[in-house]
Amino acid sequence: MDQKYLWIEALKFNHKGLIPAIAQDERDGTILMMAWMNKKSIEQTLATGEAHYWSRSRSELWHKGATSGHIQKVKQIFYDCDADTVLLKIEQVGEIACHTGARSCFFNAVALPLRGK
Repeated sequence: MDQKYLWIEALKFNHKGLIPAIAQDERDGTILMMAWMNKKSIEQTLATGEAHYWSRSRSELWHKGATSGHIQKVKQIFYDCDADTVLLKIEQVGEIACHTGARSCFFNAVALPLRGK
């Protein structure tokens, strides 16, 4: 393995060889989506500079935006303190990350009970 990819070996993938990946807009910090990655998708992301994920439903690599044109240009990659989650800071082409056509997949607000009143 190429020396620049050695950090991948530090990651803690689950029993299916997957790790959660958060895509965050590098300009304003908006969390756009969460998807799954495996070693191959991470390597493909690093090789192309565009986000590739693992589709659990199709059991195949998925190049984000390959059909819609809403690709994600990866600007930075981080992993958390436990090495069990990856954060991709991206430029979202077309401003749409969600398959529903929304900018972010996180648009379902939950009403919280009022506390302390």
